[in-house]
Amino acid sequence: MTATTTTPSGMERPGLPEAALVAHTLGLIERPLAAPTRERLAQALLDWFTAGCSAAALPAAGRLRELAARLFPGEGTAPVFGGTTRDPHTTLSPMAAGFANAGITHLREIDDAHRAAMLHPGVVAVSPALALAPGLGLTQRRVAQAVLAGYEVALRVGEAMGAGHAGLFHATATAGSVGAAASAAVALGLGPAAFHHALGIAATQAAGLWQLVDDGAHEAKALHPAFAVRNGLTAAFAAQAGFPGAAAFVTGRRGMRALLAGNGPVEVLAGDARDIARLHTATIKAWPACAMLFTPLDAMLSLIEDHGLRADDVAAVEVEIFSHALKIAGVHWPAAPAEAAFSLRYLLAVLLTRGRIGIADTESPQPEDPALKALAERIAVRGSEGFQQAFPGRRPSRVTVTLRSGQQLSAYRELRRGDPEDPYTWPALQARMRAFVPGMDDAQAAALVDACERLLDPARDDEPAAFPAALFGA
Repeated sequence: MTATTTTPSGMERPGLPEAALVAHTLGLIERPLAAPTRERLAQALLDWFTAGCSAAALPAAGRLRELAARLFPGEGTAPVFGGTTRDPHTTLSPMAAGFANAGITHLREIDDAHRAAMLHPGVVAVSPALALAPGLGLTQRRVAQAVLAGYEVALRVGEAMGAGHAGLFHATATAGSVGAAASAAVALGLGPAAFHHALGIAATQAAGLWQLVDDGAHEAKALHPAFAVRNGLTAAFAAQAGFPGAAAFVTGRRGMRALLAGNGPVEVLAGDARDIARLHTATIKAWPACAMLFTPLDAMLSLIEDHGLRADDVAAVEVEIFSHALKIAGVHWPAAPAEAAFSLRYLLAVLLTRGRIGIADTESPQPEDPALKALAERIAVRGSEGFQQAFPGRRPSRVTVTLRSGQQLSAYRELRRGDPEDPYTWPALQARMRAFVPGMDDAQAAALVDACERLLDPARDDEPAAFPAALFGA
């Protein structure tokens, strides 16, 4: 059946891709949740909680909580990661909690990612749903549907916007705003017309400049998903109140693709009943760093593990990587802690020296360490337009190490650990959580796992969503 939509004037728009996106998404979430989708939803929630708990005690998390409380004052029932200095389990309004939690879960750069859409879907899909759940008394199934819709819309819009857009704009802030609106609209129970209006209203707020990277303002990057969730919640509430939104918000003459340098495939908006949920195509991140840099880190790790490579053995390292990576994560050497996750030379130097990259290496980097600086001087990174041809479907990189003996070792990677082709198991994801949140105790870890595993059981679908404030501690 051809998708149509009705504008406020009553004129039908047959074949509109955005109408097809709405029909596909609402059809998707009404299907019975298959076991693999339930498992993937549980993983998405555990990933989101891992990112939030890992960052909850950071000074930037405190600033986000304070900013949220100033922007959206008043009491509420939605938990916030880390609470406040006065009460570690303070609850705020949905707008405040959604804003703060989206920013906090992005601080560590360990929230999930996506190759084709080039954005972080979990922060914009999960944050609105869990912010709204306590006040609305949402069931487990309604939360699952909202998260599923947020992923579906954010990732399809992001892919339709393409690499041209993602090179200039942070798609988590642009397409992510639309995904956040989808999550919030489902949580609020909006019908098809209002759901479409919510997406259109969110699209008109879509913004997020990569200029912050060029100007060394990496610390403000976490505001992008925070703004996206604020915008998505606002859009859903506005549609619920009866405001109309643009119908052709992506493909129109003055829609997102035309104005925000979009060049991706429009046909991905429509979806197909045979498609798997886009949730299944997201990447869970293996490194506490920008996902653009993962394939060379994976390649170097394979050389370390296969050859017993040590920093003292290395005379030189050459890295060839798809050129888009250096547009987003091209920091030569970190001048501030927030830049460490975007500096490949720094990350490789740490990996070679310590055999791993832990949370502390990007939270409290040591760019003045003489050993790291000396090793980094032997690391050369260059973009490859040849590798760029495979982007964004693949992320090719080649790492070549010249040993002091003159021997050369090389490793090539185009997929990342945690990609859909190389996914985490549930036990491995729990181990990842404990590694990324070293201060978490056994009781909190067990409670988080139990809360996420509730989504696996269809018999609990009608129970109230159970994500109490205690789960949001550091």
